[in-house]
This record gives sequence, structure tokens and C-alpha cells, in this order.
Amino acid sequence: MIRLAKYAKPYLWTILLAVGLLFIQANLELMLPDYLGRIVNTGIQQGGVENAVPQALRASRMDRLSLFWLDAEKAQVMSAYDLFDPAEPSAAQALKDVPGHGGEAVYLRKALDQEDIARLNPLFARAWMAAGALEKAAASPEDAAGLGNVFSELPSGADGFQTLQALPAAQRASLVEKLSDPLDALGETMLTQSAVGAVRAEYATLGMDTAAVQTGYIIRTGGIMLLLSLLSGGCSILVTVLASRVGAGMARDLRRAVFQKVTAFGNAEFDRFSTASLITRSTNDITQIQLVVAVLIRIVFYAPIIAVGGMIRLLGAGSVMWWLIGVAVIVSFSLIAVIMSLSLPRYRVVQNLVDRLNRISRELLSGMMVVRAFNRQPDEEKRFDQANVELTGVSLFLNRIMAMLNPTMMLIMNGLGVAIVWVGSYQVAQANLQVGDMMAVTQYAMQIVMAVLMLSTMIVALPRASVSSDRIADVLEAEPAIQDAPDVQGFPEPFRGEIEFRNVSFRYPGAEEDALHEINFTVLSGQTTALIGPTGAGKSTVVNLIPRLYEVTAGEIWMDGVDIRRVSLYDLRSKIGYVPQKSVLLSGTVESNLRYADDQAAESALHSALEIAQAEAFVAANPQGMQMDISQGGGNVSGGQKQRLSIARALVRKPPIYIFDDSFSALDFQTDAALRRALKQETGGSTVLVVSQRVSSIKDAGQIIVLDEGRMVGKGTHAELMRSCALYREIALSQLSVEEAVE
Repeated sequence: MIRLAKYAKPYLWTILLAVGLLFIQANLELMLPDYLGRIVNTGIQQGGVENAVPQALRASRMDRLSLFWLDAEKAQVMSAYDLFDPAEPSAAQALKDVPGHGGEAVYLRKALDQEDIARLNPLFARAWMAAGALEKAAASPEDAAGLGNVFSELPSGADGFQTLQALPAAQRASLVEKLSDPLDALGETMLTQSAVGAVRAEYATLGMDTAAVQTGYIIRTGGIMLLLSLLSGGCSILVTVLASRVGAGMARDLRRAVFQKVTAFGNAEFDRFSTASLITRSTNDITQIQLVVAVLIRIVFYAPIIAVGGMIRLLGAGSVMWWLIGVAVIVSFSLIAVIMSLSLPRYRVVQNLVDRLNRISRELLSGMMVVRAFNRQPDEEKRFDQANVELTGVSLFLNRIMAMLNPTMMLIMNGLGVAIVWVGSYQVAQANLQVGDMMAVTQYAMQIVMAVLMLSTMIVALPRASVSSDRIADVLEAEPAIQDAPDVQGFPEPFRGEIEFRNVSFRYPGAEEDALHEINFTVLSGQTTALIGPTGAGKSTVVNLIPRLYEVTAGEIWMDGVDIRRVSLYDLRSKIGYVPQKSVLLSGTVESNLRYADDQAAESALHSALEIAQAEAFVAANPQGMQMDISQGGGNVSGGQKQRLSIARALVRKPPIYIFDDSFSALDFQTDAALRRALKQETGGSTVLVVSQRVSSIKDAGQIIVLDEGRMVGKGTHAELMRSCALYREIALSQLSVEEAVE
């Protein structure tokens, strides 16, 4: 994937926006367990009372609580409250929510921020606990929450609060300080939770609706959770849209880049990358990359944020169970590492097997007539089945590995949940943890393990996408062997079309021997030069070197006094009308195929080319004329018609050089003769190279080159070669009578 990272650069800001939204989404979701814990701890267990700082309390209760504060602390508390006397008419509105005051003055809490409440909470929590313990100490000192020893200093049998109030200030302060150690040992959380019961009792005494307090807290907290969930869902939707756009955009760019690269390939590169493989890379492989990029953005960025954020929150909350989650995460990553090590090599095998299956399918479909003609359908079915079975076997192995992943991860996640409940229940029993906190820890644990599970799902797509990306990168990084020179030059004007081979040798990539050996000849401007020789002599190889479909291994090819490697490929090929040995038509119409050579050609030029190529008759016979449909590869026309349309296409360009690579082989002799007569008139001023197996077709050529096993064994006119070249004479006499051969 790293090799294709540059194709993500245009989408960098989109990716950053998606990551930002994922960060927001993750933080919103990480807040939910905390609010769940609050609902359980505060909303259910504490009746909606959040802290030990009461909203209202009687003056008598405030007096008792103030006995357990130092003077500075008492002043701090009193500054946070207003005292209302029911006897005063102005207090009626303020005391409407405390109907049970019984005519007693009531303290109402001012509007305080969270910082002020946090500062007052431990003062009230200790005071509530101490007051409750003092009340119990008179009857049973051992039940006084561990404070009985402190209160034992007070005279027994007396009202503890009156006795405490009667003590000198210094002695009372000393007793308050002695209370601090046993109370602080309980911890602020347990102190607050214990004090909340006294606060609720005070609310009940004042006639406040405690059920409404509880319901209001749960609704408010639940509403916040609902809002957080909606915002998280909105972020998730936006991230999915952005990730899909990035994935689709990268796939589009990669397909364009692969297509542009392939169009620049020479025959050497097509020998390296088969057609079936290039099709697989352009479709299946790029689709794999598109899918994994979309998932990569949504999961690979999101899951670590959740996992790390969850651990930070657990450690920040002082949870004693973080080690359980750590063990689960380590086991999960170990499992993922094992599965990736087993699957990655086999995904490479899968892609190669897909290439092989595509190649066999393509051969079978394109060669169906030959298969049927020789009754080889069973053999081809066996060949296809063998490739299919091998692909199925490797795919099943990978699927079995992946099938183990989710159940194993779910086992780890559920086992972790059980372990948290087991350990957490003990902590709750020891008063070290609240039930809501245990539930929050469970939720954090599930979020962390689910993040690991989401990462594990990536191993289903990532190894295959990694292989696919390497295959795509191999194509994109392949440098065509045939490229423009750094300092290209143009042809001299006027262009004459003279071609000269100077000691040209050529070897196919990967071959052990040269296919051509020191070829030397010159094609004069306006001259027709023919190449003839046995099959495999190198005739097509020679003409393929002229438009640089292959690059010469040694020697040089000059055109109008310029080495063809010094001019641009565009300029070189624009001078040539090339008709390959295997005629190729593109899907469309007759007109679209002809205009492939020159899309600005006049209608008359198209008809003229068809007439010269002896194709006008069968095109005109079709009701659609030049709008006649041409199927892919020209499958709906005969071989001879395909050759004539290919020749007509080359004629539309009107180039100064024509190359006909055995382009008349499918024509009958009558059509061949008529076509050559018309061509001679049309191309009289052009340089023409003809590869042919028919001596009768090249007898009138100005120059004939005879090739045998890649070597030039003869050069001259027909009459000269009949006298000087035994191979040519043998070929001629095998096709013509003696009288025809010596004419």
C-alpha cells in the first residue's frame, strides 16, 4: 500500500477531515460509559442526588453539621447559602419547593459552579458522616462507622450535639481533626455515597419530591447520552461518505494511471504482463484497493483512538482492572499476528491463480471454434477445473482461518466481561468500587476489545489489498523500454520517407539468441520494398522495429537521415500507416474504425479508402452502410473483410510510409490483385514495405529482401534474386510455374 501512497495525496484534506470527525466520534462514544455509570451510581443508587452538598436544609441541621467544621470551613459553607425564615412574607416564593419546613428557617444553596461544589463536597460529606455517627454513638458506639473511639471522649448519656457545642473551641477543633483520619480513610467516593443518604433524608423531611429529583437526573443524563449518540452517528455517516469518496476517487485515478501506463507499453512489457493479468489488475486488484481504503479510513484511524482513549480513561479513573483489558488486548493482537502470517503468502497465491483462471477462460472463449473442431471440450474442462479447484482450495483455507477470527475474538471479549464482573464484584464488596463504575469499566473494556476486533477484520481485506497494491505498483513502476529521448529532434522537411537499416540486430527480452543478425538495407523514398522468407525468418520482427514496437538490440535504423530513437514516438508513428499481421478492429462502426486513423477525415476520403481497399462493395451492401456495427475484435466480419477494413484505415491517414505485415493473406487472388493495383496508384509516391508469403504479390517490388533464420540472405529485384538467391528461387518455384517465375 505504501507504494501507492502518492495517489492518496489529492485527498489529503478529505482524509484529515475524516480523521478529525473520527476523533470527535471516538470521544463522544468514550463519554457514554461515564454517563452510564452516573445513571447507575447517582440516578439509581443515590436517588438522583449528585453530591453531599444539599440544595436545601433546615437551620437546625445546618447548626449540627457546622459543629464538625473549623471556623474557616464554616465561613466557606455559609457563604454558599442563603437563610430564609418562613415567617417573612418574602421567603414564601423561595421556600415553595420545601413545604415540609414546619415553620423552621431553611438554608437554600446559591447558584454554584462545579468547582465550588467540588470544594464544599468533602466538607459536607465528612460532616454528614460525623453527625450520623454521633447520633449512633450515644446508643451503640461500635456502630458509629468506626468513629466510636473519637466520640467516647464525650460524656455518656448526654446529648452529643449539645455537649459538643458546649466544648471550648480549641477542644472541639481538636476533636474535628481526630475525625479526619478515619473519615478520609473511607475515600471521598464512599464518603459522598454514604452522605447522600442523609441528604435524601433531609429532602424527605423538608417535603421535597425526591422521586422527581431522581427522575429528573436520569432524564437529563439519558438525554445527554442520546445527544452524544446522535452526534456520534452523524460523524459516522459523514466519515463513511468521505471514506467512500476517497476510495472511489483513488480507484478512478489508479485505473486511469494503469491505462495510461499500459498505452505507453511496448511489446516487451506486454510479454512481461499478460493480457489476462493486466485485466485482473485493472479490475479485481483495484477494486480490492478501493474497498480497503474506504475501510482503512473508517477503522484503522478510529479503532486506535477508541482503544487508546479507553485505556487513558480507565487509568485516569484509577480502575484496578486495567490489567485484565491489557491481557485481552495482548492475546487479541497475538491472534491477529498469527492469522496475518498464515494468510498473507496465500493471498499472493490467490491473485496468481485468478490470473491463471482468467487466462484459461480467455483462451477457451477466444479459441472455442478450434476446441470444438478437435472435440477437445472435455480436456479444456479438465484444464479449467484444475485451475478452479486449486483456487478454491486456497480460498477455502483462507476462509477457514478467517472463520476462526470472529468466534475467537468474541470468546476473548465475553471472557473479559466475565472477568471484570468477577473481579469487580469483589471490589464492590470491599467498598473500593461502585456498581456504576464497574459497569462503566465493562463498557470501556467492550469498546477497547471491539476496537481490536475491528482492526482484526482488516486482516480479511488488508493482506489481499497489499498483494493487489504491489501488483498495481509493479505495472505503474514499470518503465517502458521504449521511450522518447531526453532531447528529441524532428524530421527534416520536406519528409521523404527514406529508411535505412544499419547493422541491426535484435533479441527478444529473455531470449538466449538474437532473432535478427546484422540486417543492412535501404528503402528509398517512394520505393516498394518486400520482405519474404520462411515462417519464423524474422520478417514481422523487421517491420515492427520501424515504428519502435520493439527496440533494436544493436545497430541503428535511420529515417530521412535521423536515427529514429532521436525523434518522438508520436512524430515517428504519425509518419507510418501500419497494418499488422493480425488485423484488429475496435467495437463501434465501420466509420469509427476508419476515423481512428484521422478523426477529421472527410467523408469522401473514407469512401476512397474503402474503394481502394476493395471494401466498398460489402460495406455498401449493408443497409447501414458505414454505420454498420463492428463487434469487439471485428468478430461479425470475415477475415478478408477485416483485413480490407484495416488496410482502408491505414489509407485514411495518407502517411508517407506504409507497412503491410502480411496483410493480404486472407484475400482471394482476384481481390488481392485488384487491391494491389489500386494501392500502387494510391501509394505511388509513398514508401511501402510489404511482408508477404506470395511471390506473385511482390514480383513487381522495387526491392525484395530475403530473410532466413534472422539473417538477410538476398536483396534485389525479382529477376536478380531468381539468379542469385537459391532460397528465393526455391520459394518462387514452389508457388509459380517456371514460365511465371522467369517472366
